[in-house]
Parts: sequence; structure tokens; C-alpha cells
Amino acid sequence: MINLQAKSPKLLVIGDLMIDHYLWGVCERVSPEAPVQVVNIENESTLLGGAGNVINNLKALGANVDVIGIVGGCKISDELKELLDDIEVDTKFLFIEQDRITSKKSRIIASQQQVVRYDRESTDEINNKSKNHILDTFKKVIGNYELVLLSDYGKGTLSNKLTQSLINVANKYGKKVLIDPKGPDYSKYKGAYLLTPNVKEASEATKINIVDDASLNQAIIQLKSQCNLDVSLITLSDKGVAVYDDKFRIHPTFAREVFDVTGAGDTVLASLGFALACDLNIDKAIEFSNFAAGVVVGKIGSATATLNEIIEYESSLNKSFSEEHIKSLHEIVALCNELKARGKRVVFTNGCFDLLHAGHVKYLETAKSFGDVLIIGLNSDRSVTALKGEGRPINMQMDRAYILAALEVVDYVVIFDEDTPYKLIKAIKPHTLVKGGDYEGKEVIGQDIADELKLVEFVDGKSSTQTIEKIQKGN
Repeated sequence: MINLQAKSPKLLVIGDLMIDHYLWGVCERVSPEAPVQVVNIENESTLLGGAGNVINNLKALGANVDVIGIVGGCKISDELKELLDDIEVDTKFLFIEQDRITSKKSRIIASQQQVVRYDRESTDEINNKSKNHILDTFKKVIGNYELVLLSDYGKGTLSNKLTQSLINVANKYGKKVLIDPKGPDYSKYKGAYLLTPNVKEASEATKINIVDDASLNQAIIQLKSQCNLDVSLITLSDKGVAVYDDKFRIHPTFAREVFDVTGAGDTVLASLGFALACDLNIDKAIEFSNFAAGVVVGKIGSATATLNEIIEYESSLNKSFSEEHIKSLHEIVALCNELKARGKRVVFTNGCFDLLHAGHVKYLETAKSFGDVLIIGLNSDRSVTALKGEGRPINMQMDRAYILAALEVVDYVVIFDEDTPYKLIKAIKPHTLVKGGDYEGKEVIGQDIADELKLVEFVDGKSSTQTIEKIQKGN
């Protein structure tokens, strides 16, 4: 479970601001005037689109967001500012170019299907005065933000020279720049941290026809090189996200019925930026963005995903019977080999876990935070008796295993019968070995095998032994 609750990084968005306008209705007949549907409009809604949808997604996740952009001297601009005010985003860095028309895309939706779209907008490149407003403002405020997102919809805001200037300034301040690109020429994005093209866009930019893993691998490496990126990404629609930094890998998407992909690219950009600003690594950030995208494509129209929706969605995908997470030695070894091949970090800890209490749960939650998969080595009944004496365990090994496996934070449980878990650790070869803080300064069984040892302090006053003594005393 990726938990970013209570996080509120400060992010800056620059790009093409627009409005997504929806006319909702039903269609029951064809026009007698022409072979077209007659839609009876029942209601309408107006949402932030383009870079505005990126902002909306960031606000839904709990980020603090500011925006720099150009709007026209028109009523649509007033409407856009009102929408930004509604989500408490300051419009002080929006500059007016009088002869422009702010983009507004109107869609007619009948019976949950888009029938037609019509646009009002200016797509010419913004003038030099507007470019200077954006760049001068950016130079003054860039130090206040953790990360910068550029949302390019090809509507004239992010010209080649301006985009390069923004990236160069951000790099001088050590700020990551994430960009949703547009058009076949990616030279203007050179030096960004990452781009988020889809397969079609990446094919056009690299002149490589992406038809299989080999051509995908070739294109993603070429993008990284030609654009001088830290990380190269290509989104693969329902297949997930391909990523290349020093190695190639694919993060699969999460199956869900797709109603509308409108704005899904904005969600990917926003959720990646949010996660990276919260100090998640790139793989965790992509996993988070996959969950966010999975939420929004299940909605109609430009949509957002809140953290609670993402958590709920992630949980719904991971429902299974507890017993499925209890593995034999042979099963856990095979599973660990597969997990490592997929680039997952394996965390291992062990214990008796006789009477489960809050201290155990907090300890396991901390242990899980050190990697991707948490495996618990559980002492068998014989092993517990040897360690704790006659009368222990209170709960038999399968009961203890089942309760542990039911915890959301625990991925797998494997029972071992030896006095120490050394044989099990040697078989699993975990990346991280976790033990209690009482092992400070002591030798820990298996630390010569794992890549790293982490010690976690126990919760004061919480232990199985104390609980058992309390029960025996009748307190």
C-alpha cells in the first residue's frame, strides 16, 4: 500500500490552460433535417482542462499548487479564473494577452457516450511580452517549489525557446521538470527529468515504429539519449508504463472497466509529480500513477483521483483469502526469485507473534516501508516452546500464520521449525532484514546474508508476554 496521506508538497504548473465544457443529455431520435442525432440536454458542467486539469488532479491529491500561464482577454478567461478560485489556486501569475481566446472544449454526451466536440481557442504562439512575463516570474519563484510540471497541449504557451529556458533555470535550482509533451519535435524538452509520451507520440518523436518489446526498448532508450532525460517513460495504455533509467522494465496497469480516457494523461503527469515530490522513487511513483489512472478512467469526463479513492482502489485489487499468503519453503523461494526478477525489494522479519497486538502491527508497518514485499518467518509451535518455555505458544502455528496473513501490510508468511531462521533467510536472500531495536549492538542472525539490516523500536508497554501475564492475573 502506497500511503501518501498527510503529504502536501508545493508544486508549480506551467502550460496551456483550458476549460472542458460538458453538455449532458439523452438521444431518442434522429433529426428530420439531417442524418444526425438529436440530443436533449438535461444539464451541463464546466471543469478545468489541459494544464488546469493537471492542477485539479494535484489539488485532489492534497498538493499545494501555483500556476503560471497566459489567458486571453475574453469571458472564457474569467470563467477559468473562477474555476481556479473554486479550488483555492491563486491566479496572480496568470497574464492577459488581450487578442487571445482561452481554449474551451465543449463536448456533447448522450447516454454516457461522447457524440461531438467543438472548440473555441487561439493556438498561435504567445507573444514575446507574454514569454518574458512567464520566464521572469519563474526565475523569481522557482526556489519555492519542490517540482515543476509542464503541460504542453500545443496551444502556443510552451514555445521551443521558452520551454528550454524554463528547463535550464529549473536545473540550475536542482528542481525536477516533468513534461507531458506534444508534437513530433522533442528537442525543446531536452534536459527535463522525464517526459510522459504514449506509444503513438513516442513513435513520432523517435521515428521508430513501436510494435513489440524490442522496438519499445529501442525507442525508450533513444528518447532518454536524444532528450538528455534522467528517466525515460512511455505510457502503454492498458498495458501499463515502460520505464528506462539504467535498465528497462514495464510496470503493468491495473485492470478496470474503462469509461473515458479524457484527461488520463493529465492524471499520470500530476500523480507522478506528486509522488516524486513526496520522495518516492521512480518505480513507486509509477505504481502510484497507475492506480490514480485506474481510478479516473472509470469516470466520465476529465476526472481526478483523491488519495482515499486510490487507497480504496488499490485495496479492491488486492483482495484475497489469507491462506493464499501462507507459503511453504519451496513456494517462498520460487516466489522470491520471481519478485527479484521483477525488480521488487524483499523485506524479511521473523518472530513468534503469539498474541497479536498493536505493537506488532506498528512494527510490521515500519518493516514494510523498507521495500516492496514483506515476508514473515513464523516460529513453529516447537520453536516457540523452545524459546519461551512450556505453556507457549498460546495460539497454534496455523492460527498465528492465518492472522498475520490477514494483515494488509503482510505479503507472505512462511513457518520455520528450526531454533533460528538462518536456513530460511539463506534460502530467501532478502534485500532487507528487519529486527527489533533491542538488537542494537548485537549480532543478528542472517545479517551476513541480507543486503542491509534495519532495527525498529518496539512500542513501549506492548508485548505478548505482558498480555499473557495480565490475563493470568485476571486484570
